[in-house]
Amino acid sequence: MSLNIELIKKLTQTYGPSGSEEKVLEIIKEEVKDFCDEITYDALGNMICRKAGKGKKIMVAAHTDEIGLMITHIEDEGFLRFTTIGGVFVEQIVGRRVVFKNGVQGVIGVEHLEDKKDFRIEKLYIDIGVKNKEEAQKYVNIGDSASFAGEFIEAGDRLISKAFDDRIGCYVAIEALKNLKTENKVYFVFTVQEEVGLRGATTAAYNIHPDFAIAVDVTLTGDTPKAKKMSVSLGKGAAIKVMDRSIIVSPYVREMMIETAKEYNIPYQLEILEFGGTDAGAIHLTKGGIPSGVISIPTRYTHSISEMVDKNDVEASINLLIKILEK
Repeated sequence: MSLNIELIKKLTQTYGPSGSEEKVLEIIKEEVKDFCDEITYDALGNMICRKAGKGKKIMVAAHTDEIGLMITHIEDEGFLRFTTIGGVFVEQIVGRRVVFKNGVQGVIGVEHLEDKKDFRIEKLYIDIGVKNKEEAQKYVNIGDSASFAGEFIEAGDRLISKAFDDRIGCYVAIEALKNLKTENKVYFVFTVQEEVGLRGATTAAYNIHPDFAIAVDVTLTGDTPKAKKMSVSLGKGAAIKVMDRSIIVSPYVREMMIETAKEYNIPYQLEILEFGGTDAGAIHLTKGGIPSGVISIPTRYTHSISEMVDKNDVEASINLLIKILEK
């Protein structure tokens, strides 16, 4: 299977912080509309793509949102104060560029600090190149959101971009949907607001109430110099989750996923993430409980403008998802 690099690029470069995922959902809809039986939206904005069948009811979740910033105040001089949307590493964003939904761009600056210990988000601002508050309000207003700018780069087997979390998971789900042949009823849910508390997955799982669920998301790696010890590396296959802060995957589900990978010679590795979570954390607690697993795509430098994945891991994740759904 050859990857659709142009589609991956389009997904990652599209604006879509939590609460503003519409443009990403439009791209996904155009890709999958001819491969599913029905596309609906729930009250929170999740897009649900259903493939009809007579077997088990299965839910696949991949979140469409990315981390970002929201404007809280505009200074008289036109500088924009902001708060974070999701897990933004504030100490890493000075000098970074941001993009608003209307295409306006800005750069993040910091006030002069007498002591670096005074560094905090209240000292940061966004400069969109205007002269005063009145001019700024022609382009940006309180409550507007911005995503980070981070160009897409293809470097051999490695891909680099902002928003691989979780647009690469969306891509895996898209390709699985296109190539899936199963008698099961499969609901591919492209969720919203994962980065701010697994909100979309919570409502979608309650409405669908599947027999089984798989979340597709990214995970960290332990393969960079002096990285925190973690048995996940780029290029060694799809990561099958054992545990994170939101879920301990049941042994039955984990072993089923491992056996499937072995049966079809799909490279895999086991993942224990000591912090963070995925949509599966919300799904598996829905109603009386839903057996849930997670396929994770190994990703370096998560929640930065230069997240990195390996093409072979992406392909392995697609193949594993398809084979699990066909069981």
